[in-house]
Amino acid sequence: MSDASRTTCPHCGATLTPLGLPEALVAYAHDLACFDDDCPYYVRGFAWMEQQYGVKASYRYRIDAQTGHPSPLVARGTRAAGRATLAGDAALDAGPQEHS
Repeated sequence: MSDASRTTCPHCGATLTPLGLPEALVAYAHDLACFDDDCPYYVRGFAWMEQQYGVKASYRYRIDAQTGHPSPLVARGTRAAGRATLAGDAALDAGPQEHS
């Protein structure tokens, strides 16, 4: 896998975002994931999850940092629903923001 393919989503071309992981669960700091709400992989995942499991959820493209292998990351809502990304730590530290 090339370095470029490790940092971009193969489904939409968006830059993958470091996803912080709980230290109690894994021995490495982060995975990479696509958080583009228009990504076709994420968008079509809602219909597939509803058909297969009867749930209102989807999945996002993720790279396991330990193995380098891609796998789905379960997602129940859009990016705005919240996530623990390393790139978003400053926003998370600032607390909830008012939206107009």
